Amino acid sequence: MPTWFIPHGAGPCFFMDWNPSDTWDKTGKFLKDLPSTLPTKPKAILMISAHWIQPTISLTGAQNPELIYDYHGFPAHTYDLQYPTKGDPALAKEIIETLASSQIKAKLDASRGFDHGMFIPMLMMFPKADIPVIQLSLHNNLDPQTHFNLGVALEKFRDQGVLIIGSGMSFHNMRGYGQPAFGPISDEFDEWLAKTVESDPVTRKQSLIDWANAPSARLCHPPGQEEHLLPLMVVAGAASKEKGYKVFTDRVLETSISAFVFR
Repeated sequence: MPTWFIPHGAGPCFFMDWNPSDTWDKTGKFLKDLPSTLPTKPKAILMISAHWIQPTISLTGAQNPELIYDYHGFPAHTYDLQYPTKGDPALAKEIIETLASSQIKAKLDASRGFDHGMFIPMLMMFPKADIPVIQLSLHNNLDPQTHFNLGVALEKFRDQGVLIIGSGMSFHNMRGYGQPAFGPISDEFDEWLAKTVESDPVTRKQSLIDWANAPSARLCHPPGQEEHLLPLMVVAGAASKEKGYKVFTDRVLETSISAFVFR
């Protein structure tokens, strides 16, 4: 399986009206079309969402996780969205054991549900909800090296048919969305990100770890708020010897957002 870093949008953006009405259309179509690029149907999906951050790396352990509607102020019908896929407790336990062998402490959280960083893009990509999903948290140290190493430790699961998806945003400054002045700022960082992802794996690793030194990096991901970029570190680590590609970009809310695939 490849690994993916996808933009999950703004709250339940694909299921509500926007002005202009086509604001999220290109991103939505990209997500819908992305599964057709897979070599085969995944056995399971391991999803790293920007919306779950813990002091200890954690994995969802429930057989039937509930949904967490962790967005606020959106239309009432968006709180009725359903994504009734199953978890995979056995795989989650295997992942914890694998991480332990790489000296990465992780734990099972049997009460944690799926947040919108998981179920909103999954409704677009895999609407049948017929593939088991495990969510993996970020670490609250927000350290890029930690998250890259986490991905490296997960790499073997790709050979078992597990699709590893990082769900975040390549630009995530809440004050910048909708502001024309942030267009060139987001473009500068996006160009750096694309060049970095598509560089050789050794250069890519070090550049991603040092991402905060990139042009306009901290204007696109303010200090302490880089959780939407960190899923990229995990999926890059899980494909640490393979090529990376920018496979999508769009102008949304005056800023550039992109998606990347490693295979």
